[in-house]
Amino acid sequence: MSYFQVNDRCNGCLACVQNCPATALRAVDGEASRVLSHNMTRCARCGNCWRICPQEAIEFQFLLENRWDEVKTLDLVYCSVCGDPLYTADFGKTLSEKMDKTFKPVCSKHRDELPKIAGAHFLKGRTRKMEV
Repeated sequence: MSYFQVNDRCNGCLACVQNCPATALRAVDGEASRVLSHNMTRCARCGNCWRICPQEAIEFQFLLENRWDEVKTLDLVYCSVCGDPLYTADFGKTLSEKMDKTFKPVCSKHRDELPKIAGAHFLKGRTRKMEV
């Protein structure tokens, strides 16, 4: 959802464009249509467009909401020992490609213990007789 929204009452009078102190609004006329655009980077969030609009077409409240918009969801890779989240699958893929090898997902807490755990697993169920 865009922070700057214009509702159905907009009639294209350009009061908002002409009175924007930050030049964050523009209008481009094509052959058969007028396109109004808003640049969030330039916007000073002053509310002048909202105050000046004779049609009450600008919905400024979205610019003032304190909320987080989800922009992307990524799959996580977890430590193979304790299950703590480590990094995203995409990051792991990038790292593997750059290093030209694959990595076992292990957190820093278990990185040093992994050889011990692997050795214990390998020897599990085997008894060793010591010769004297």
